[in-house]
Parts: sequence; structure tokens; C-alpha cells
Amino acid sequence: MTRLFKSLLLLAFLFGVQTFSSAGVIDKVVAFIDDEAITLSELDSTYAEVAKIKPDITRQEVLNTMINRFLLLREAKRLRLEAPDDDTLLNEYIDLKVKAFIKISEKDIKEFYDNNRDEFGSVQFNQVKDKIETYLREKEVNNRLKQHIEELKKKAYIKILPE
Repeated sequence: MTRLFKSLLLLAFLFGVQTFSSAGVIDKVVAFIDDEAITLSELDSTYAEVAKIKPDITRQEVLNTMINRFLLLREAKRLRLEAPDDDTLLNEYIDLKVKAFIKISEKDIKEFYDNNRDEFGSVQFNQVKDKIETYLREKEVNNRLKQHIEELKKKAYIKILPE
């Protein structure tokens, strides 16, 4: 009986060691943002989706976008904003923290029109005024959003690991 027990124990031990030694890395971390991680499988999945729309995008650009998105969403949640999904939450946060402070003056619109007169040809100012305003507003939103993200990055510990 003891010999059978020892044999079974030895088999169980060997099976356990073999199973343990064959266990591999489940997922690799590619970046840390403070105490949160972005895994290789998350990056691969996001990259595959984005590459369908924009084939020339790099993995590094996708990773940077994932980091930026994470920082913005975290800040929105810190402010206790709520939305049915992350995209809506991001839009609400950008409206609150960036867009609300952007004012495009009539003077700026007219100046843009005058400086780019060749682009508009015979189209009158009043016909393109709203489009110019939208363009200038979006340009300013992008500039301020980049600045805001840089401020958030300065406050966070971000470590990108080699793949």
C-alpha cells in the first residue's frame, strides 16, 4: 500500500512539475500608465481594428493613442462624468474641458478667408463663413487637446516596454 501511495505521489508530483514548467506567459505587458497596464493582446486587437481604417498607421501610434485615451477617460471619471459608453464620455469630457473655452472671432474668420482667398475662388465670405469657423474651431480643439494630454502625461507615470 505504501509503495502504491509513493508511486501515485511521485506521478502527481511529476505531472504537476511538468504542467507548471509548460505554463507560459499568458499575455505580455507593453505599457504601464501608473498602476494600469496595456497588454500585447489589447494592442494587437486595437491595431488590427485601426489598421482596417488606416492601413499606414504604426503600432507605436496606436499605442500612443491608447495611452492618450486612457488618460482622458481616467480624468473624465475622476470628474465623475457619466455616459453610456467610453466614446460618449470622451466627447463630453472634451466638450467640458476644451471646447467650452474656444471662441473664434469674426475677425479670425475674416482673416483666414482673406489669407486663403485663392482657395475660395469666387465664393463669397458669407457662403463659407460657417465652414471656416468650424475648421478653425476644430483646429484649435486639436491644439488644446494635445496640450491637455501633455499636461496629463506629465502627471502620470508612463512606461512603454519593448515588445
